[in-house]
Amino acid sequence: MNRSANIYMHNEFAGLLSETDSGYKFVYDDNYRQGINAFSISKTLPIINAEYTSNVLFPFFDGLIPEGWLLDLAETNWKINNRDRFGVLLACCKNCIGAVSVRNNELIDNE
Repeated sequence: MNRSANIYMHNEFAGLLSETDSGYKFVYDDNYRQGINAFSISKTLPIINAEYTSNVLFPFFDGLIPEGWLLDLAETNWKINNRDRFGVLLACCKNCIGAVSVRNNELIDNE
């Protein structure tokens, strides 16, 4: 089982971030990518018609995760291990400061 997250830019669905057995991938949604108001979610993830892959959680998404006392609070309340960066991202980044938000896309059955 792999996890995925819907990524929104200014409350508009921008793409899909997935955790896979080999790491992570991010792909922009075709409708978003072709829209006249499409903005890259990050300078490190410009809009392209291909998927990004990484062995570790992309630094941009990792940077959305809270630190310090707020991370401690999330770990305590939601019983999330702080080494589970994707789990913390899903739990804490639905209402981030800034234009990007992360929403759980439930589990993907990898058959």
